[in-house]
Amino acid sequence: MTRQSVLLIISGSIAAFKSLDLIRRLKERDIDVRCILTKGGEQFVTPLSVASLSGSPVYGDLFSLKDEVEMGHIRLSREADLIVVAPASADLIAKMAHGMADDLATATLLASNKTILVAPAMNTQMWQHQATQRNIRQVAKDGAIIIEPGKGMLACGETGAGRMAEVETILASILQHLSTKHNALSRFKALVTSGPTHEAIDPVRYIGNRSSGKQGHAIAAALAKQGADVTLVTGPTTQPDPQGVTVKHVTSADEMLKECEASLPVHIAVCAAAIGDWKVSQASTRKLKKTAAGTAPELQLIENPDILAHIAQHRKLRPKLVIGFAAETDHVLKNATDKRKRKACDWIVANDVSGNKGFNADANEVTLISDKGNEEWPLMSKEAIADRLVERIINHIGKKSS
Repeated sequence: MTRQSVLLIISGSIAAFKSLDLIRRLKERDIDVRCILTKGGEQFVTPLSVASLSGSPVYGDLFSLKDEVEMGHIRLSREADLIVVAPASADLIAKMAHGMADDLATATLLASNKTILVAPAMNTQMWQHQATQRNIRQVAKDGAIIIEPGKGMLACGETGAGRMAEVETILASILQHLSTKHNALSRFKALVTSGPTHEAIDPVRYIGNRSSGKQGHAIAAALAKQGADVTLVTGPTTQPDPQGVTVKHVTSADEMLKECEASLPVHIAVCAAAIGDWKVSQASTRKLKKTAAGTAPELQLIENPDILAHIAQHRKLRPKLVIGFAAETDHVLKNATDKRKRKACDWIVANDVSGNKGFNADANEVTLISDKGNEEWPLMSKEAIADRLVERIINHIGKKSS
């Protein structure tokens, strides 16, 4: 069994000494711990003490060639199961809120697609200042989990809120997350559609769209990481097959529908594919040639099968949770909301694809629409969107199952 891994970021606060105890307790539970120590953090604990307890090199310099070769901020953020910022100083929280990346800690946080736990620690006046409260709200809105600071005597001699949560509290939060990370969906089957469809005009030409399949493939991978038994039905794309996923490659909407139907029953269906709305009623078996008059052949188009509606309205094998995607250029929220009701799916992920956004990009800005309202998500990588969507799925499935 692969050891679970935590990336611990220690910033400048007197509470940094508590992080040494946190490292010890994590190691006692056979959890791998890698640490980033900021310049401020070094004023309170030494790299030697952190390295001795963690059993791993301590990282601190964004521009250290040795660090970048051995690990790098991208790999540091990717290879951990969970990122913990303890203590999180007012300065680091402000940088997180504004998306800064001027040192290794902030660059790693910005490059992360993993859950981030933040344990603030600072003077009570700093904690209560409206700027800090505004920053912590933004950090939480961006997806981080805040472990609220406690009240009591502070190192500066004042009394009030601002002292970092006790190690036992932080440890419990870490263990709770890690305990569910790899098996939260182990009892569930999921179906994901991804990529475009190509609808033949003749043996050479087809009607298609700009979908890259990045989002659908990321969702399939995120579901598999949480233990789900995932079938991915994908149209033509250059994306590599996700690990741990059963992949079925198709070309047309008709083929995708057939494979989706064969994959039922499932508990969760995420229809992220950009299926062509129309196809040629009768594709030519031979290449259509240009005419001397220079006129284009007339193509009679008919509607493709609506796979999202088919699954959402399935009389016998409807999944417990059906999620669709709405790629819109105008009146995005209205059109997506109407689509959710019309197709009878539970959730719709709406994204604006006007101005070369969404399709073929590595990041996106979406809104999750459900019967509980709209949840706007900030611009983030498609992997981060996938992780956040799967977290919402876990919460929803858990409530339904309890």
